[in-house]
Amino acid sequence: MQASEIISTDYTQQELIQGMKQAMRRLAASVVVVTARDGQTRYAMAASAVTSLSMDPPSILLCVNKTASIYPILDHGRDFCVNVLSGAHEALSIACSGGQKGEGRFAIGDWRNDPDTDTPYLGDAQASLICAVDDIHHYGTHGIFVGKVKRVHLHGDVHPLIYVDGRYSSVIENLKQAASA
Repeated sequence: MQASEIISTDYTQQELIQGMKQAMRRLAASVVVVTARDGQTRYAMAASAVTSLSMDPPSILLCVNKTASIYPILDHGRDFCVNVLSGAHEALSIACSGGQKGEGRFAIGDWRNDPDTDTPYLGDAQASLICAVDDIHHYGTHGIFVGKVKRVHLHGDVHPLIYVDGRYSSVIENLKQAASA
């Protein structure tokens, strides 16, 4: 597909899907790892389909593919955590994007448990938002979860890991490169 092509509803479903995939590669997003617990089993998944929803009440919006191992846990209303990764967490994101499975995803990082909910959170994440599932919507291949924020852990300076055009980047990295040019 050429960069200058226009995709409209006159195209086939497959062409629209391919066009949307290419469009979404242009949407830079902070990388997070979403975590949850079901009994003794911990779950972790890298994601970028997360955004703030409201400040009153404090809440976030999380979209999860129904094929993700964490999906049924969230769909049953378990508490979860959105861990905003820093530029130093690329290896953790890769592990939680399919590089590792199950408990292996917790082999990297400073994992702790929230004292009230026992939800796993990353101790050195930019921010960790412990959330209760407040609302669930199902749409196509995904579940849309509204998380009511119960607790916030902050760590370090602002230095988010960014995902754009199929690769990792960082705002700080880009600023340094621009300054040296």
